[in-house]
Amino acid sequence: MSNIIEIKNAVHKYKGAGNESLNGVSLSVKRGETILLCGASGSGKTSVIRLINGLIPHYYKGELTGEVRVKDIDVGSVELYELAGIVGTVFQNPRSQFFSVDTDGEIVFGPENIGIPPDEIKERKNTIVSQMDLDGLLGRSLFALSGGEKQRIACASVAALLPEIILLDEPSSNLDREAILKLHDIICEWKKQGKTIIISEHRLWYLTDLVDRVIYMKDGRKECEWTSEEFRSLSYEQTSTLKLRPTRLAEHRIDEVHTPDDNDGIVLKDFFFSYQHHPYILWKRKYTEADGDMLALCIPRLVLPRGKVIGVTGRNGAGKSTFLRCVCGLEKDCTGVIEVDGEEYKGNRRIGLSYMVMQDVNHQLFTDSVQAEVMLSMNDKDEEHCHEILDSLGLLEFKDTHPMALSGGQKQRVAIASAIAAGAKILLFDEPTSGLDFAHMEKVGELLKQLAAAGSTVLVSTHDPELIDLSCDYELRIKHGRVEYFSSLVGG
Repeated sequence: MSNIIEIKNAVHKYKGAGNESLNGVSLSVKRGETILLCGASGSGKTSVIRLINGLIPHYYKGELTGEVRVKDIDVGSVELYELAGIVGTVFQNPRSQFFSVDTDGEIVFGPENIGIPPDEIKERKNTIVSQMDLDGLLGRSLFALSGGEKQRIACASVAALLPEIILLDEPSSNLDREAILKLHDIICEWKKQGKTIIISEHRLWYLTDLVDRVIYMKDGRKECEWTSEEFRSLSYEQTSTLKLRPTRLAEHRIDEVHTPDDNDGIVLKDFFFSYQHHPYILWKRKYTEADGDMLALCIPRLVLPRGKVIGVTGRNGAGKSTFLRCVCGLEKDCTGVIEVDGEEYKGNRRIGLSYMVMQDVNHQLFTDSVQAEVMLSMNDKDEEHCHEILDSLGLLEFKDTHPMALSGGQKQRVAIASAIAAGAKILLFDEPTSGLDFAHMEKVGELLKQLAAAGSTVLVSTHDPELIDLSCDYELRIKHGRVEYFSSLVGG
């Protein structure tokens, strides 16, 4: 079987970077193979993807030596558009590759852009829609789709170009379990069609039955390689040592929750919210359970145990982020009341009781130094206490650094430091481990447990079963803005 991709001794450094992103990488891929690229964040996985699709060197400038050939074409010597019918890429965030506003237009955009005749475009669209079971997504606005639905349309738009090679860069990072299983089925269909598939991923469990080879990257090098059988046999200890997520998901037994007394727990009452403004409801200024289907959130009563880590789970679009935003007071039209020790917190008072660390912490960093950022959250400015908090999070040496000059993980810890400084009783995290490798996920999980042990009630919205296994005491499952179940977790 001939090689469709040949990378020989590739060395690359991004413009302005101190170290090489790739350091002597060589890789041969046979036609029809499915390859998994794994490794810690920054190991070079995405740079390999960018070599194959031509984004390096045509888009990402820098220094590149070595040879990269795709279908015997020297990637560096042709224009990007010349690779469009050969290599298709599905990115981590599908929104970054959308060009249309509706699903139908997005599916056919690629073939239209390279001048395929209209009749052939229609035939390709019908074939792709049938193969990928997309009838239910046709005629819809891209802005109204869930994360999983957007990823399916992104896959369809790539498949419509009929590329021989399909590249996927962290395709599951924003998807729930059901959407990941649909992504698995899409990749399986491509594999049956004889496509050559290369996947860069942190989540490994859904790929173990699909891949032919696994390439482990470290510090810009190809560190080792396994067959699919060898990879599946790796133990939890072996994968964690390599900073990889598990190849198998842990099973939990779900137990009934012993609901604490109101005085021992945090009571949420009348959490009703709608994104649609209905005049008669605005007039009476209160939602109730009777308002039914128009509500994006409908939780009449919920008691949260104090000092515990509670995983908030559910499918894409189930209402997890809406729930967190309502709890912390960001949704002003939410009618919810939080009761702690007999005292009620309504409206703006909920803001002082809780603190939310967003998935993109760049949206909540405002000052020109780490110390100023933390002290901004303090009612009584206390520099000594600020330094104690920073030291506990390994940030004291960065106290005079601009927050935007920090790494993603460091920025997240600055936001957490601000939450601690604010004295929040409820800490909320929205997808804190999306796209993280296992080592960084472990650090986040340990930090969540430390915050709970210090007395805070921690709510963490997540699609990562690995994080729930590492740190959560309870699981709060949201479905259509309602509590599907609330259970304690026991490792199986």
